[in-house]
Amino acid sequence: MASGRISSERVLARLDEHLGRNDYESARKHLLYWLDEARSVEDFKAEILILNELMGLFRKLGERDLALEHASLAMQRLTELGIENQVGAGTTYLNCATVFKAFGMAQRSIEVFEIARAIYEGSLDESDTRLAGLYNNMALTLVDLGRFVDAMELYDRAISILSESGGSALEIAITNLNIASALELELGLEEAEAKIKERVELAFSLIDGVTERNGYYAFVCEKCAPVFGYYGFFMYENDLKERARKIYEGA
Repeated sequence: MASGRISSERVLARLDEHLGRNDYESARKHLLYWLDEARSVEDFKAEILILNELMGLFRKLGERDLALEHASLAMQRLTELGIENQVGAGTTYLNCATVFKAFGMAQRSIEVFEIARAIYEGSLDESDTRLAGLYNNMALTLVDLGRFVDAMELYDRAISILSESGGSALEIAITNLNIASALELELGLEEAEAKIKERVELAFSLIDGVTERNGYYAFVCEKCAPVFGYYGFFMYENDLKERARKIYEGA
C-alpha cells in the first residue's frame, strides 16, 4: 500500500457542510469514503479521526450497531498502532464511552471512561478544559449507575476547572442543569426542589450573561430551553427559544 497523508482539515470542512444541511446520508458516504482512503495510504491519524466522526454520526442517528462497531474498531486500532496511551487516544476513549452510554451500556461506558481519565489525568495540566469535558460526560454515566456522590464530585471538578480557566459560561450552565437532573434522580423532585431551583436559576443567569450570541449560543439556548420548562421555569424556556429563533433567522 502507498503511504501518504489525508487532509483532515478538508475532510472535516466538507463534513461540516453536509451536517450544516442536515444531509446525514451524504455525511455518512463522505466519511466512509475517506476512511477507505486513509487506510489505503496508511494515514493512521486520519483513520482514527474519521472513526471518531463515524461513531459520533451513528450515535446521533441512533444507529446502535454501527455506532458500537466503529467505537470498538477505533479502540482496537489504538492498540494495534501502539498509541493507546497518548492524549489523543484519551479523546477517542471518551468518545467511545459516550457511545456506550448512549445505547444503555452504562457499565461498559464507565470502564472506558476510566481509561480516558487515567490518560488525561496523567498527561494534562489539572486546569486543562479537556478534563472538564471528560468529567462532565463521565458524571452522566455515573448518574445512570446510581453513583450520585461520585457524579457530583466530577461535576464540581468540571465547574472548578471551567471557572478557574475562564471557560465557557455556557458549559458551566449546562453542568448546573445536569446537576439539577442528578439531584432529582437521587432525592426525588419534591425533596430536591430547593436545590434544583438554585441550580436552574444559576444556569439561566450564566446563559443570560453571555454577550457573544452566535450559532453556538443559539444551539445551547435551544438545547436547554426544554429543561427550564420541565422544572416549571416557563418564562426562561420561552425566552431562550425566542433567542435561538432570532439568531437562526438572522434577526
